[in-house]
Amino acid sequence: MEKFTLAIGQLKPRLGDQVYNREQHLKIAQRARNNGAQVILFPELSMTGYSVRDLNSELAMEIDDKFFDPIRELSTQISIAAGAIIRDNAGGIHNALVYFEDGAVKHVHYKVYLPTYGLFEEQRYFLPGKRVKAFETKFGILGMLICEDLWHVSLPYLLALQGAEIILASAASPTRLSGDTEGHPGYVINSEQHRSLARLLSVYIAFAHRVGFEDGVNFWGGSEIVSPHGEVVAMAKLFDEDSIHWNIDPSEVERARVFARHFLDENPELVVTQLKELGY
Repeated sequence: MEKFTLAIGQLKPRLGDQVYNREQHLKIAQRARNNGAQVILFPELSMTGYSVRDLNSELAMEIDDKFFDPIRELSTQISIAAGAIIRDNAGGIHNALVYFEDGAVKHVHYKVYLPTYGLFEEQRYFLPGKRVKAFETKFGILGMLICEDLWHVSLPYLLALQGAEIILASAASPTRLSGDTEGHPGYVINSEQHRSLARLLSVYIAFAHRVGFEDGVNFWGGSEIVSPHGEVVAMAKLFDEDSIHWNIDPSEVERARVFARHFLDENPELVVTQLKELGY
């Protein structure tokens, strides 16, 4: 895998206005491309807004829908990972992250862990995904996760075991807290976790989080890119639209794994054996 530039588009989607949101994606992605980026990651449900509730069926699209044609076309210039509501072949509706590359859909991840507690009620409106899968791109092997997925260590672990050296994670985490631009607890807690996972698995983690108010709550932003050494190398603004980018160097993954052998010394067979002993 050669070096490449990864961008994150921290945007403020309009709830239910997919045409407007698509145009924002195109504008931000083209600007990132003009600035030298080769891949751009957008937040969770960036095409639809987060609090869709009973609009889920109306906003759901099949992956080959013509609505995505402008995104597919632009992906010949810059690869794009965007959040959308996708209807699967059986009619199930999913919170999804879609990766477009070279004019086609390269991979789709369905959110596995759907939070339904506190401010969250996703299980009422979406079906959970059943697996995670790393996938080949022209930039190497990537993995994708959505928000709560990243809070379950098994999923990034599985992606790393499958060869992913970069995990693209999109999120939309609502809060009722006011917009304090320093020391926001949502950012602090999430960043601590990103840095720990990146260091233990020796992978890059790119975290795209949205901003803006929606249905009485706000979203705090703070998108970031974390190196395989567990260092935050790029961070977006809190509570404001922003774009960030970083030059991804795959040799840093190798260096991190030689320096700290946590991942190289991992024993998946032990995990499998003990899970079986526990009755799983």
